[in-house]
Amino acid sequence: MNSDIKKILEHVRDGELTVEEALLTFKKQPFEDIGYARVDMHRGIRQGAAEVIYGAGKTPEQMIGIVDTMKKNGQETILITRLSPESARMMEREHEMTYHEQARIGIIGKMPEPDGIGKIVVATGGTSDIPVAEEAALTAQVHGNEVVRLYDVGVAGLHRLLACMDDIMGASVIIAIAGMEGALASVIGGLADCPVIAVPTSVGYGASFHGVSALLSMLNSCASGVSVVNIDNGYGAGYLASRINHMEAKNKGINDR
Repeated sequence: MNSDIKKILEHVRDGELTVEEALLTFKKQPFEDIGYARVDMHRGIRQGAAEVIYGAGKTPEQMIGIVDTMKKNGQETILITRLSPESARMMEREHEMTYHEQARIGIIGKMPEPDGIGKIVVATGGTSDIPVAEEAALTAQVHGNEVVRLYDVGVAGLHRLLACMDDIMGASVIIAIAGMEGALASVIGGLADCPVIAVPTSVGYGASFHGVSALLSMLNSCASGVSVVNIDNGYGAGYLASRINHMEAKNKGINDR
């Protein structure tokens, strides 16, 4: 069940919210048109996660306006991706925000407590992949997941990854992030018993074609259970991993029948 709807119904059950107040929440307008953006107010109810602001291409003033609208409508935690340091500085004058420069992510509001069914492991081939990995990890954390980071465990030194088998085998979902030839995803896919989300990065020399080589390698992985997102798309991987990690049927739905 959608987590936001479930929380509202639980509040009604526990007497913390009246039926009329809950009904008013569901009746709120689905979006608010502020001229340059139509802010989706029902995304949390519809999909279980609020709208995320993509910062690239937006002015600080536009983002401030979107944040104001989201906060006015009760959004407690707001994620902004691909946020430049310059825009972040301007936004910090208007809102209390934690800016993660390496990941280019801004977070307004408190981080939620993890409520996923397990742990999400974020693994990188090298240190150069960490900016994309941090985008994935922070996205997952903002959406209520416990994250384990395994950085610089690429195939050039396979023993580094094998030393982390407890984390690999204990994961609910693994995000494998690598540039160059992108082999890390296939190796992890051949070791893990959970879904693996591969993220090709634009790290590498000329023949890596800014991540295309890693992308094609990951798409052609012979390991089963590996899915692939776009080049450098840490946000997409973190969001998908969160969806998987919140599938209640895995640990309780079947038992409730």
